Amino acid sequence: MDIRNELLSLKEEAYGDFQAKIVPNIERERIIGIRIPMLRQLAKKLKNAPEVKSFFASLPHKYYEENILHIILIEDIKDYDECMSEIERFLPYMDCWAVTDDKVPKVLAKHRDELIKDVYRWVQSKETYTCRYGLHMLMSQYLDADFKPEYLELAAGVRSEEYYVNMMNAWYFATALAKQWDATIPYIEKYKLDSWTHNKTIQKAIESFRVTDEHKAYLRSLKV
Repeated sequence: MDIRNELLSLKEEAYGDFQAKIVPNIERERIIGIRIPMLRQLAKKLKNAPEVKSFFASLPHKYYEENILHIILIEDIKDYDECMSEIERFLPYMDCWAVTDDKVPKVLAKHRDELIKDVYRWVQSKETYTCRYGLHMLMSQYLDADFKPEYLELAAGVRSEEYYVNMMNAWYFATALAKQWDATIPYIEKYKLDSWTHNKTIQKAIESFRVTDEHKAYLRSLKV
């Protein structure tokens, strides 16, 4: 199977135009125009196919959808070490929010104690989408049973001029306010975030149905 030809056969021109608007940093000519359910169907079709190994190795990919398919295929890897190896290989080529924000591979949830050291490294990276991927992992995996207050300090230490880093950091802190209010609110009260991320965190928390009305009212008083 020629994976690129399979992708090109699923092309929808109008949908490609739509996608170009929501991933504005990707050139239009790199967007085929394929709906996510179709990409997931193709990923199922490719499961255990020999072509996947060569596809993983053929970096950088030409098309946006090749990158989306790549991260979807990584989701299904069952072996932790293999999964991490493929994530590390792909990280330098993640080039938009749609790739970094996809579902987290299920196997990682079983190895959070091991994973966290890599999350620290990713969050501290100066590469925009490596940092965003690390923050996304911190948000999706470490705000419930595996939460530790020190993870808030890790995220609060991020300083970036990149919109896509700061937006994810605001999303992380807004989710932390919903799930770990007592530990998180001091970061807002003491203005430990840069002003943009601080205000965006409050905005996103106020928009969340998981934050109480009382907490929302208090957050409004803390805007800068």
